[in-house]
Amino acid sequence: MTNATVLPPEPAPPEVIHNCPSCSHWLPDGTLACPDCNTLTYGMHLSGIAHSAQVLEQEQRWAEARERWRSALAWLPEETPQAESLRLHIAQIDARLKEEQDRKARWTKRLGPFAPIALFLMKIKSALFLLFKLKFLLSLVAFFGIYWALFGWKFAVGFTACLFIHEMGHFVAVKRRGLKADLPVFLPMMGAYVRWYSQGVSLQDLASISLAGPLYGLIAALGCYGMFVATHAPIFLVLVYVGAWINFLNLLPLLGLDGAQAAFALSRLQRALIAATCFVLFGLSISNGDLFGASTLWIFLIVGLGMAWRCFTHDQPEKPSTRTFLYFQALVLILGVIVYRTQFAGMAK
Repeated sequence: MTNATVLPPEPAPPEVIHNCPSCSHWLPDGTLACPDCNTLTYGMHLSGIAHSAQVLEQEQRWAEARERWRSALAWLPEETPQAESLRLHIAQIDARLKEEQDRKARWTKRLGPFAPIALFLMKIKSALFLLFKLKFLLSLVAFFGIYWALFGWKFAVGFTACLFIHEMGHFVAVKRRGLKADLPVFLPMMGAYVRWYSQGVSLQDLASISLAGPLYGLIAALGCYGMFVATHAPIFLVLVYVGAWINFLNLLPLLGLDGAQAAFALSRLQRALIAATCFVLFGLSISNGDLFGASTLWIFLIVGLGMAWRCFTHDQPEKPSTRTFLYFQALVLILGVIVYRTQFAGMAK
């Protein structure tokens, strides 16, 4: 795996255009703007140059960006506002480059014989940045190591894999919508999270991204059950229970958990129906009327009470999402049934 930055190539020079892209007026060689409608003849080529220059600026490659912008001047009439604006932007980049050079010179003078060391450290800043980008891998290893020490390597491998799959559900859902997301960061004894940038997504998309984690977690639990059927190894049944339990807990619509974000797309009635489902599951887990018996699953009551509380908050959407309701309700039912049927597996480890 590599994290090297791939710089955008400079767009190739376009073919000579003899007809205005807007009004089809015939243009002689070298015409940069239509005399009839003032459309820039090579507007598409200029857009390509602008995009590549902006990417270079985002990477803080100011010298390369400056040259890329300068190449655009050849395709703009000198007297146009666009050309004047571009020259002003290039002057701003020049000022930035000069300021950096002056600052470097001042620090070189101040540091004296230590200047070469400082310059060396500046050159390896990209390597340090790469080290910080490895926080995903480092946190994953730390997470695995702690659970290995506590519960053994078999459980640690399975549990870490299941949690990774859960977080990748969020990651994939974000990427599918063209948004920026970081790889998961694992927090031992707390879980993991995926940092992403919403950029104004709809409530339904927010709910879909939030519920994608429990959905992938459900798939991971079912995969563990398939391994249990194939091998009859008890560890896989334990992973089924633990995975389903944790993903069900994530449906709690409080404390920034996945259910909290998804609930924003639900009406008061939809929230009440989900709460009722949780209460029914809780009632089914009570054996022989013994409320505090070993089979009672309080997790169902906790999630149900959380959703019941959300029925009285003032954050219902103007247009509730039926799709989100069915998605949420299906996860509650399927994960709930798995937790109910495997509830004693967690004690078998």
